[in-house]
Amino acid sequence: MTELLIIVAIVVAVIAIAQVVKIFELANKIKGVKESDITDKDNDTQGKLLLTFGILFMASFFVMTAKWNHLLLPISASEHGVEIDLLMNISMGVIIIVFLITQPILFFLSYKYRGRKDRTATFISHNDKAEIIWTIVPAVVLTVLIVYGLQTWSKIMDRSDLDDAVVVELYGKQFDWTARYAGADNNLGAANVRFIGGLNTVGVISESAYAKQMAGLDNNIAKAHVQMSEELNANKRVKIEARLAKMESKKSTLTALVSITPKDLLEAAEDDVVVKELHLPVNKTVHLKFRSQDVIHSAYLPHFRVQMNCVPGMNTDFVFKPTITTEEMRVETGNEAFEYVLLCNKICGAAHYNMQLKVIVESEEDYNKWMAEQSVFAASNN
Repeated sequence: MTELLIIVAIVVAVIAIAQVVKIFELANKIKGVKESDITDKDNDTQGKLLLTFGILFMASFFVMTAKWNHLLLPISASEHGVEIDLLMNISMGVIIIVFLITQPILFFLSYKYRGRKDRTATFISHNDKAEIIWTIVPAVVLTVLIVYGLQTWSKIMDRSDLDDAVVVELYGKQFDWTARYAGADNNLGAANVRFIGGLNTVGVISESAYAKQMAGLDNNIAKAHVQMSEELNANKRVKIEARLAKMESKKSTLTALVSITPKDLLEAAEDDVVVKELHLPVNKTVHLKFRSQDVIHSAYLPHFRVQMNCVPGMNTDFVFKPTITTEEMRVETGNEAFEYVLLCNKICGAAHYNMQLKVIVESEEDYNKWMAEQSVFAASNN
C-alpha cells in the first residue's frame, strides 16, 4: 500500500510541475515574450543555480563518503587481497584527485563566464600545447595503472608453488554450492555431471560409486521388466519401455566413463570428502577448483578478494592464502556474529540469492580435527 501511495504522489507531482510550466508559457505569451529570448537576468540566474548545484554536488560527495564509507569490505583476509586493495586504492585515489580538481573548475568557470550581452565569445580553433598536455598526461597515468595492474594479476595467478596446497573443488548448481576436498592423498578424483546419481550429487567417478549406481540401476531394470510383463495397457507399456531405455543408456554411460578414467583418479576419488560447509586453514595455500552443473555461476569470496566464473563443461581454478581466521575477523570488525561467505556473483535464476555457503577459516590444528571427523566418499557408497 505504501508503494502505491508513493507512485501516486510521484505521478501527481509530475502533473503539477507540467501544469506550472504551462502557466509560465502562457504568461510569457501574454507578455509578448518569446521562448527563444534569453536575457542577461536569465543567464545570471542559470549561472548562480549551476554554481549552487556544483557546491551542493561537491558537498554531497564528502557527506556520502563520511556516511557510507564504513559499508565497504573490511581489510583483506587473504595474502593477495592486500595487493588487490592497494591497486584499487591507487586507482580510486587518482580518480578522486582528478574529480576534486576538475569538477570545481567546471562549475566555477561555467558561472564566471555565463552569457552576457556585453561579452563576446572567443573562438580558438586549437592549441597544440593544451592538446599535448591533456592527451599525454592521461595516457601516461593510464599506462602506469594498466602495467601495474597486469603485473599484480600475473603475480596473483602464479601457479608455481602448489605442492603443499589444500585442494578443494566448489561445485555450483541452481541454487547451492557443494565443496569437495581432495582427502588424505590431496588429489581430487575425476568427476562428470553424467555420473550424478543418488548420494553422488557432484558426479564423482569412483569404482565404489560405479558399483552402487550399477546395482541400483540393475534393481530398477529388474522391477521394470516385471512391470512390463504384468502390464496390459499398451500406453503404459510404452512408458515403461522408454524408462528401461533410459536406464540402459545410463548404464552404458557410467561404464564408458569408468573405462576412460585413469586408475589413479578412480582411487583418488575414494577418499574425497563432500560437504556443505567450507573450512580453510589459515596461512596455508588453498587451490580452489570450480565446476558448474547447469548455468554460469560465479564463485565470489568477497573478504578474500576471490572471484572466478564456474562454467558448465569447463574447469576453472584460483589459488590464494587466507591470513585471518573467522575469530580474528570478528574481533577486527567488532561483530561477534561475523561469518565469511561464498556467494554467486552471476544472476543465475529466480533463487540466485540462495547461493550462499558458509566459510570458516581456522587454525591448521582445528582444520585437521574437522577433516578427521568427515566421512570419505567411499563410505557413502557402502
